[in-house]
Amino acid sequence: MQNNNRKFLDTLVSRTKIYLAIIFILLVFISVQNTYLIIPSIIIFILTVIYSYYMNNKRKSEISETLQDLTLTVDSAAKTSLINSPFPLIILETNGNIIWKSSKFSSEFANIDIHTYIQYLTTEIKEEITKRKADSKEKNKKDIIKQMDIEKKTYKIVGKYVHSKKNKKEYMVILYFIDDTENMKLQKEYKDSKSCVGIIMVDNYEETMQKLENEEKPQVIAEIDKCIFDWTDETNGVLIKTEKNRYIYFFEQRYLEKVKEDKFSVLDKIKEIEMAEKAQFTLSIAISNEGNTDKEKYRSAEAAMDIVLGRGGDQAVIRENDIYKFFGGRTEEVEKRTKVKARIVAHALENLIKESKKVMIMGHSNPDMDAIGSCLGIYRLARTLDRNAYIILDKNIPAIQSFKNEIEKEEEYEDVMINKEVALENVDEDTLIVVVDTHKMNYVEAPELLDKVKEIVVIDHHRRSADFIENATLTFQEVYASSAAELVTELLQYTEEKVELKTIEAESLYAGIMMDTKNFTFKTGVRTFEAAAYLRKCGVDIIRVKKWFQSDLESFNRIAEIVGKAEIVNGNIAISICEETSKDVNIVCAKAADELLTISDITASFVIGQLEDKVCISGRSIGDINVQIILEKLGGGGHITLAGAQVEGMSIQETKQELINRINEYFSELES
Repeated sequence: MQNNNRKFLDTLVSRTKIYLAIIFILLVFISVQNTYLIIPSIIIFILTVIYSYYMNNKRKSEISETLQDLTLTVDSAAKTSLINSPFPLIILETNGNIIWKSSKFSSEFANIDIHTYIQYLTTEIKEEITKRKADSKEKNKKDIIKQMDIEKKTYKIVGKYVHSKKNKKEYMVILYFIDDTENMKLQKEYKDSKSCVGIIMVDNYEETMQKLENEEKPQVIAEIDKCIFDWTDETNGVLIKTEKNRYIYFFEQRYLEKVKEDKFSVLDKIKEIEMAEKAQFTLSIAISNEGNTDKEKYRSAEAAMDIVLGRGGDQAVIRENDIYKFFGGRTEEVEKRTKVKARIVAHALENLIKESKKVMIMGHSNPDMDAIGSCLGIYRLARTLDRNAYIILDKNIPAIQSFKNEIEKEEEYEDVMINKEVALENVDEDTLIVVVDTHKMNYVEAPELLDKVKEIVVIDHHRRSADFIENATLTFQEVYASSAAELVTELLQYTEEKVELKTIEAESLYAGIMMDTKNFTFKTGVRTFEAAAYLRKCGVDIIRVKKWFQSDLESFNRIAEIVGKAEIVNGNIAISICEETSKDVNIVCAKAADELLTISDITASFVIGQLEDKVCISGRSIGDINVQIILEKLGGGGHITLAGAQVEGMSIQETKQELINRINEYFSELES
């Protein structure tokens, strides 16, 4: 290091002599031209020599101190390594000024404009120094570890911060450039060679096969197998058929991006299989690369498959780094005819209630009639089984105000409706929590309760999203159902203990079905009408229920104004904004979105409004456009024909533009 210091200082002295010689020649030339300037020139030259001598000594002293300061920060073994380092080495100031560089550094980057990279590196170092000065915890950290691509190589940059001798508040840095290209290639190859595990299921295998003639079945099965095998062969994958409608799929992670770019074209190809009957096969696919072993990845794929099936099938999901990415899912759910699951869930729910000391029931935040009706249905089941039950409900909910006025007349429910604070005070480990009309952890009325109990039951009809309640003991999630009230009504019919619904409870369940189906227009199946028929037998007064949904003239005028301001995008999608802010803005938006669908040529509608500190969106569709996929991109969810979302941190106009972007993205994905 001392030899290098000496060379640097000798260079500095040599340059000073050259500069003085040039000044001397210029002064002589000036003096020859004008003799009166001889004496001033001599004086100026002498002063210049004295100043240069002084500054030269000062600069040599500063550089020596700086280099000595750097040298003193390492031990003798490190000094030797510094001088004879096989890696490119550089010492620079935080402004990018290079103080010293090794010969290896010069030769390594001889044909590269290294100053551009140094400048970029210096910018990052400055940011870290600023952070270091602001955060006392960072002050003791002196290590620098960075990675930078320089031309076609990848370098790992390792170094330390050193205080400047001149100014203790300033830093200098010493950096090693270690060629990490081969190591990065090996890491990439290792990552690419790791396996991904997928599960492929034919959703409607049994139902569709029953419609086929016996002689047609072998040919159709062969075409299904060929379709799936051809698709997996594109990734050099291994496909194993474990059951007649289930396949296990292994492939290397290097092909995962290709699978994403392909957007699971097999979902559409499987529908092209020709059959005598007018029916289509659909697939559900779940792929995961999470886990250290193939067994762990398989379990992760199984969990992802539960989500796909919970969303209605006919789609694919990739689980990567705890993030779910969905593909497909644009067809309407098909109603299942078997009621075996409802019977099994009903018996399991009975047992869970009997094993608990008390039951707390809650729906989603800002509950509607579907949520409150389902809560009352479960409440009656718990009371039939002689268990104390409570419904967690906010006091001020405009959406169900008419119903609340009715139920407040019933003395039994006076202490049944409790707020979140009371629930938190009285909950314990022996409490059973029943969540209805939602499965999202952060969308329930009191999310804090979920961490305080051992047993949780979820009853929902929405397509499953990624933030579902994972620790639920029992889940009854059927996306083909019209409403959560329909599912609760089914459960009540299959319990061992006969449940006698009160009229107000039966009417609330009927109102829930009526609301979610838009007066039995959307998402109604055979079982929807069966549930409604059962409730009618329990004494439902349809006229009384209808009055709960009546709007006053002011609300009707607000809805009419929203409809009148609607804009049409993509030819047949209506978007409008509710300018007013009130507690019931989400109800007004939903009603306005419904009203927009009554206009001819409009196949989907979205209404946006300001709900306190959030922007709410109500989406509706007649089935041609999947509003659930569009609003899911904005953090919402729901069904193909009915969905909603709440957006934070954006204005109404920003939300509107983001919604339009997502609509355009939806159609571009369809075209691709």
